[in-house]
Amino acid sequence: MIWMGYILLGLSAGVCSGLLGIGGAVIIVPALTLLFQYSQHQAQGTSLATLLLPIGILAVWRYYQSGFVNIPAAAVMAGAFLVGGLLGAQLAMGLPVLWLKRIFGLMLMVVALRMIWAR
Repeated sequence: MIWMGYILLGLSAGVCSGLLGIGGAVIIVPALTLLFQYSQHQAQGTSLATLLLPIGILAVWRYYQSGFVNIPAAAVMAGAFLVGGLLGAQLAMGLPVLWLKRIFGLMLMVVALRMIWAR
């Protein structure tokens, strides 16, 4: 039964990713911690592992076909993301779970408020 939950979570994150460009941090991590009782570290690691494979390739292709992908910008950000991901993971390993959860939740709140009140 848990596998059906994982399938539904993956489908939900995929739809949100294709529709809104979100998935890992906004859908998968909170769902794994709240619904599946993962620790914050485990949820973040599992989310990153999920996104490691080229799961977004078809969504990217569709956006590219419509002229909405800046390849040079994406390539530069991907390289920086590679380094930043390593640095961020190293920092996360040194944080207690409670602090990691609080930082994660605060980040989501800040982003949500900025999106809601942006013009």
